[in-house]
Amino acid sequence: MNDLIRSLVEAFGPSGFEDAVRDLIRPLVEPYADEITVDALGNLIVRKKAVAGSPNPLKVMIAAHMDEIGVMVSHITEKGFLRFTNIGGVHSHTLLGGRVRFADGTIGVIGSDRIDDRSAIHPINKHFIDVGATSREDCPVKVGDAAHFYRPFVERGRHLTAKSMDDRIGCVVAIEALRRLAEPAPHDLYFVFSVQEEVGTRGAEAAANGLMPDVSIALDVTLTGDVPECRPMDVRLGAGPAIKVKDSGMIAHAGLVRLMRRRAEEAGIAYQLEVLDGGTTDARPMQLAGPGSVAGCISIPCRYVHSPSETVDAGDVEGAVQLLVALLQGEMDY
Repeated sequence: MNDLIRSLVEAFGPSGFEDAVRDLIRPLVEPYADEITVDALGNLIVRKKAVAGSPNPLKVMIAAHMDEIGVMVSHITEKGFLRFTNIGGVHSHTLLGGRVRFADGTIGVIGSDRIDDRSAIHPINKHFIDVGATSREDCPVKVGDAAHFYRPFVERGRHLTAKSMDDRIGCVVAIEALRRLAEPAPHDLYFVFSVQEEVGTRGAEAAANGLMPDVSIALDVTLTGDVPECRPMDVRLGAGPAIKVKDSGMIAHAGLVRLMRRRAEEAGIAYQLEVLDGGTTDARPMQLAGPGSVAGCISIPCRYVHSPSETVDAGDVEGAVQLLVALLQGEMDY
């Protein structure tokens, strides 16, 4: 699975520019799909029909977002340095000395304006990108070009580190689950590889309002409470996937939470319960689409979220795949 993870996390795909990621995922899921469509926003929607003769099959939407945080050029100085704005939740303290890559492969180094108090952190608008240009005229990029943070995937034992684990690791879980669903499920499954989650869960909102699912399951990362002086949270790396109970954007359907727990326990899958006091996922717009749906989320614990070194545990990833398969193969008796 690590080769798949590497190919996805290293791909270029800031919010609004997910084409390369979609092009990687599509051939991987086509052998397992009954239908594949791409909607106007760029969501990749993979349908797997219910087993023939299934009585009253539910429409189940599973969403993992393809996009990642990044930056966009807003101004080029006379000497060829790039001022930029954020795409999604970019934190200033992760910027200085980092590297970014543009769609054409151009690499830039992030610097900052002079700062007298070295204990202070400049806001984003006091940073710049150096792409090796000497003037505005010879700059290889232009205003409006997007870049992602540039770090390679590394394996550190069971810990896997890269930029954009949020949420390419959710995409990996969805792809692996599709592969392992050898027999049709009792439900119509719609695997949605969504766009623009990092700027407001926009892709999932459009897809859910088009599909009108009965049940919705997001696949995304969540924070952990297992590093020094972190915000207290009862989720840690290596203890299994987390079943979301609540975040700042949604309260998961209590019956679906119970069903996820029961399926995990029946299959002997270790799991954790997640209560997240900041942030949300594609589950929120799916829950509210049309007349509403039964919504929940399987979360992959992740350290250093929205940094260039997001870190997950391989066992938690495998557990998330197993839990999703166990959930989709059985009846939705929530």
